[in-house]
Amino acid sequence: MDHSRVPVLEALQEFRRRGDVVYGPPGHKQGQGADPRVVDIVGEGVFASDVLSLNGLDDRRESQGVLTQAEELMAHAVGAERTFFSTCGSSLSVKTAMLAVAGPGEKLLVSRNAHKSVIAAVIVNGVEPVWVHPKFDAERHLAHPPEPDDVRRMLRAHPDAKGMLLITPTDWGSCADIRGVARACHDQDVPLIVDEAWGAHLPFHPDLPLWGMNAEADLVVTSVHKMGGAIEQSSVFHLQGDRVSPEVLKQREDLLGTTSSSSLVYATLDGWRRHMVEQGHDLLEAALRRSARVREAVGALPGLRLMGPEAVDAGLAAELDLLRITIDVRELGISGMQAAEWLRAHCHVDMGSSDTCRIGGQITHADDDRTEKLLIDSLHRLVDHAGTIEARTPVRLPEPSALELEQAMLPRDAFFADAEHVPADKAVGRVAAEMLSPYPPGVPVVVPGEVITTDVVTYLRTGVAAGMLVPDAADPTLETLRVTAR
Repeated sequence: MDHSRVPVLEALQEFRRRGDVVYGPPGHKQGQGADPRVVDIVGEGVFASDVLSLNGLDDRRESQGVLTQAEELMAHAVGAERTFFSTCGSSLSVKTAMLAVAGPGEKLLVSRNAHKSVIAAVIVNGVEPVWVHPKFDAERHLAHPPEPDDVRRMLRAHPDAKGMLLITPTDWGSCADIRGVARACHDQDVPLIVDEAWGAHLPFHPDLPLWGMNAEADLVVTSVHKMGGAIEQSSVFHLQGDRVSPEVLKQREDLLGTTSSSSLVYATLDGWRRHMVEQGHDLLEAALRRSARVREAVGALPGLRLMGPEAVDAGLAAELDLLRITIDVRELGISGMQAAEWLRAHCHVDMGSSDTCRIGGQITHADDDRTEKLLIDSLHRLVDHAGTIEARTPVRLPEPSALELEQAMLPRDAFFADAEHVPADKAVGRVAAEMLSPYPPGVPVVVPGEVITTDVVTYLRTGVAAGMLVPDAADPTLETLRVTAR
């Protein structure tokens, strides 16, 4: 295949060269009707390139195959048999993938450290989740992906399960033994879906963790905007083998996806693939060297504890993406939320993630000497000024086993059940009718249908008092919780 070609970008370039006047959406007519105050901020090119696929660039069914050509090039670039672009982010893509494997009332194994979008899929799809609990690092209060034996054991206990959804890498960079999990699934002739939202870069350098298609996964979802070079909401499905039907996957995507796909997303996906094929190895090699320097500098700073290869050596993770910088800050006497807030306010540095214990960031192919130095200098400043940060009420972290809640109802049934708000302390022993997901990273502590416990209420409420955000709670203060009516 000719990877110098970029079918979507070429079609967009030709559209603009022709100067077509469109008597249909978008209503701004390539920027002519846009508010100049908006154009001044986002740029003329955004509007000029905002073209509807149908009667513009392409359409999935009534076209000259522009999008199909781009998808075929992407599949070839990463070693997949089939690839489909999605413009609604992996939050929607993972819902589509799950619905392609298990339908309403059917069982699906799901990593319990899943992002809230996965739990939303469980609710929307109506599947019966079989939770596979992660490998928990009690010292760091951190969940790593489950192991193949965990999956094998749950498949034996639930032989009617239709497949498995595995999250790897995690938000903090730890990776699963994908091949081991895939073989556990394939021994039972069921597919493995990998939610690899943080792994779009993995196919393009051998020193990065093994990626799903090379590790025998059947269906992989990636968010190219996270660690790649496409704009927000850019997502891709990668497919191989015959355990998941491409026809079924396309139908499910058509059911859930938008009919007004963004040419901006398609174009940047197309361009990113060309960039990675032509220059990806060298760009990622430079990023890995840069990350190594950052990691060495962080490791020398007092009060900062960097997550490194020791997590793999201890058997807690199969691999670690070394481009992810995960730093425990508790020895500074502050929380990760406070550290992130201080860095933003005083250094104009925005970390990618923060929670009670840590902050997390990423080094990508886009970083340079300036951003490398800025991060290291800012962390130096954080260490030097940590003593000036006002102390907050400590968060009471539960024991790992306390996070494995009883599932009393199916998530879908509980979410749509008659519900009531009760004071948080009165919610203990009741069945949750909502998700409660500290964000970032957005992994639910409570899923609809789970029985609320004292430990969880204490953790969440002390967390909110310390600055934790729980945006999906009906009452973000957590003074009250939404539970199923008796």
